[in-house]
Amino acid sequence: MKKQVLAVALSAALAGSVLGMNVSAEEGQTYTVGICQLVQHVALDAATQGFKDAMTDALGDAVTFDEQNAQNDPAICATIANGFVSSGVDLILANATPALQAAAAATNEIPILGTSVTEYGVALELDDFDGTVGGNISGTSDLAPLEEQAAMLQELFPDAQNVGLLYCSAEPNSQYQVDVVKAALEEMGYTCELYSFSDSNDLSAVTTTAADASDVIYIPTDNTAANNTELINNICLPAQVPIIAGEEGICSGCGVATLSISYYDIGYATGQMAVRILADGEDISTMPIEYAPEFTKKYNADLCAQLGVEIPADYVAIGAEEEAEASTEGATEAVTE
Repeated sequence: MKKQVLAVALSAALAGSVLGMNVSAEEGQTYTVGICQLVQHVALDAATQGFKDAMTDALGDAVTFDEQNAQNDPAICATIANGFVSSGVDLILANATPALQAAAAATNEIPILGTSVTEYGVALELDDFDGTVGGNISGTSDLAPLEEQAAMLQELFPDAQNVGLLYCSAEPNSQYQVDVVKAALEEMGYTCELYSFSDSNDLSAVTTTAADASDVIYIPTDNTAANNTELINNICLPAQVPIIAGEEGICSGCGVATLSISYYDIGYATGQMAVRILADGEDISTMPIEYAPEFTKKYNADLCAQLGVEIPADYVAIGAEEEAEASTEGATEAVTE
């Protein structure tokens, strides 16, 4: 129930942005925001862009960004976060769990907003996490309904027997997700096996082992996997092993289907939280983590065709929404002209 209420709040915030509910900085007030993004891939890039757009929509030239990428290295996250503290930024955006952990270790004074973080209680090792971190940390979560992702696998592959769950053991939120999905799938009667890789160096070998032993593979919202979808696809596609992915970016690279959120939207909502903190003076310690208001069943049309996977009518092809929007905009421009 708690997450449903927060999702409604996030939905309302996003709706408010569409209606042009902007905030203006006080005369002459400027802000510097440090952005630490763990690694470049579709999902995290979209979240960062949404964050920047929300802040710029509200504050215009009054906000500047110091945007840095950690190249999927937690140690670089720490260096970046400490640099932000030394330079005295007004707020830090931590995009992905290792970035959040590094920022939390670097300061307990500068406001920190996380995004693309699945479970804050797990990421920050909080006992009895109730939805509000407290202190100088809040943000948005990319958690999709894990039991519903398991149900998606069952819907598409009811005759499969062995499911491999492929994830990076260095990412605590990936471990959390596969544990939940594994339990759900085992209740459905599947035989499940965990296949963990420590980093990109052993990803190929572990993926090959998983593909050899599995009828279907599940990959959670895992940053290392997201940064190596081509490698995973080059192993699993020839082996004719389909992948259910935790988010759209991974699905577009190597998966057949996903139940995914919009990373741009959660990034935008995080930017709106930043405006409320910096321009409105809202107390970050009382701000609960916000969750995506909706989830969409999506599929990778090309990989489904190559693997012979039949997709129900209520799934949306990845890219179809963007193409429809572009077509509508083009038609509107033509009418206007």
